[in-house]
Amino acid sequence: MKLRLTVMAIKKLTNPVDGQVTHWDELTPGFGLRCSKKSKSFVVMYGEKRKLKTLGRYPNLSLSDARAQARRFFVEYEAGAFVPDEPCILFSEAKERFLADCEGRNKLRTVADYKRLLDKHFPFDKRLDEIKRKHVMAVVSGLAKTPSEQSHAFVAIRTMMNWCVRHGLIDYSVVPKLTQTAPARDRVLSDSELRVVYLRSLEVGYPFGPIVQLLILTGQRRGEIGELRRSWIEADLATLPTGFAKNKREHRFPLGQLAQDVIAALPDTGDLLFPAKTDWDKPFSGWAWHKARFDKDLEDVADYTLHDLRRTFATIHAKIGTPIHVTEKLLNHVTGTVSGVAAVYNRHTYLEEMKAAVTEYDKYIAKLKAG
Repeated sequence: MKLRLTVMAIKKLTNPVDGQVTHWDELTPGFGLRCSKKSKSFVVMYGEKRKLKTLGRYPNLSLSDARAQARRFFVEYEAGAFVPDEPCILFSEAKERFLADCEGRNKLRTVADYKRLLDKHFPFDKRLDEIKRKHVMAVVSGLAKTPSEQSHAFVAIRTMMNWCVRHGLIDYSVVPKLTQTAPARDRVLSDSELRVVYLRSLEVGYPFGPIVQLLILTGQRRGEIGELRRSWIEADLATLPTGFAKNKREHRFPLGQLAQDVIAALPDTGDLLFPAKTDWDKPFSGWAWHKARFDKDLEDVADYTLHDLRRTFATIHAKIGTPIHVTEKLLNHVTGTVSGVAAVYNRHTYLEEMKAAVTEYDKYIAKLKAG
């Protein structure tokens, strides 16, 4: 749309809720202001193919300076002195640069997750600037049947595209902000549902069956069980080293007899209890595929996630009378009842209390399993 661009007119222009709107100046043909959701940028249009070149963002670049730049540009272009910018790099090259940068800043597990999600769901064979919002959201919308995978894929592509903006590879990200935060999950499996899932885990076999059993029996996060190592286990005690657990603190928790039996029955796969199928030096992967296969034909159990098993673990401990601070120790929560200044001065490990709680929990699960 055309508009006589003035300082007052620019200030009155509102940013669109979505997409971009370009207002072309009536005084200087080919010169305009492009408004997106978060910014306003001066642009020029040139050539038979009506290409766009960004001059700078408003208000960092003033209207008078932008108009002067536009006029100089058109003079240079007509004289053949303008050298176009190098074409934007391919999405695949930008992805490799992003992952290489992540390796120096993130945990290996995080980088591996980014790579898996980007390779699997966003195999774009386009230049980075050719990728539109509709391309990204078509992928994200297609993952609606696997909400956890959908969320992780969205975060991966948004993180990458924001990185590309910060490093000057594109001017803006086409991935929208997650404006509606999903409500916190409060799903807890009933005793009958937990029994069905536990019995199913005995049928499925290695590796996913034992993984589900350990998730139920220990209440740990799925990534922590998926990367559990024999060198971290001594008799009835497991120790997740500093920097590995989510809160980056060492986490020691007791293994009840049921969990010990599960671990003792595992095949000899080296240090990793659950290595990747194709590389025993890498931890278990393929969570979404295994979970879908595990849940197939699973009757009398409403939709649930593996993290819901952790919440169910905590709920059962409350039911059997485990003190909340002991449950939080088992779960490795650092922002619970013993936190802040209290946590600094209270160095008690509660290991004996945790062992007692795990013993009672094992009894509960054994009765549940027996029906």
